[in-house]
Amino acid sequence: MNIKWNANMYTENFSFVHQYGNSVIELIDADRGSSVLDLGCGNGALTNALKDKGYLAKGLDASGELLNIAKEKYPDIDFMQGDAVDFMLSEPVDVVFSNAVFHWIDKSRQQDMLKCVYNALKKNGQFVFEFGGHGNNQKIHDALTEIFSEYGYCYEMPFYFPTIGEYSTMLESAGFQVQYAVLFDRLTDLKGENGLKDWINMFVKKPFLIVKTEQEKIEIVDKAVKALRNDLLINEKWYADYVRIRMKAVRL
Repeated sequence: MNIKWNANMYTENFSFVHQYGNSVIELIDADRGSSVLDLGCGNGALTNALKDKGYLAKGLDASGELLNIAKEKYPDIDFMQGDAVDFMLSEPVDVVFSNAVFHWIDKSRQQDMLKCVYNALKKNGQFVFEFGGHGNNQKIHDALTEIFSEYGYCYEMPFYFPTIGEYSTMLESAGFQVQYAVLFDRLTDLKGENGLKDWINMFVKKPFLIVKTEQEKIEIVDKAVKALRNDLLINEKWYADYVRIRMKAVRL
């Protein structure tokens, strides 16, 4: 799903997205100088981290807004604009890496994405990634579902959050061998006194397309934040109830 990002706000207020991705890089078992594609590279922070590890890193993302920031901050890295479900590389790479991307892709397009990744990898190449897993942000989505209903709307889940079993089966069907898989809770602190409100406005966009007025949207978000205070406001700090799926697979 391609969305228009507020790239500067994303970079300033939601840096935790790429900061958590640094630990995902540790799953890569490849020699220095190996070629790595950062799929869904966003503002390029993790592409640069891969470069600092000694890899020949390049990034691909669908967002022109985020790529503009990436190219400005890291001019010595090759960044390309493209869709994760429909891309081709001029030559295959040793590793495809991705962080916090695949939950944006509809379930019906996951196999298209996996086929592109398979074709982008050398034989025995590594596929290392993390994204939202089963139960991710369940409290937030449940609250929004209830309040949407109060306003006469049906809340459409905008993300794909699979179980390990479901996604392992997809990977195997695409020609990969799964070597590592874990699903884990990660309560994630949000920046500022309006942290949860800002998070909803930044990441939950598609469901609000059916909301008729801007005033209704504001009211729905405010009511959701109020409903979540007991669960997600801890010691005067907002959190999001993240659940992540982290995996490593090899192209056979």
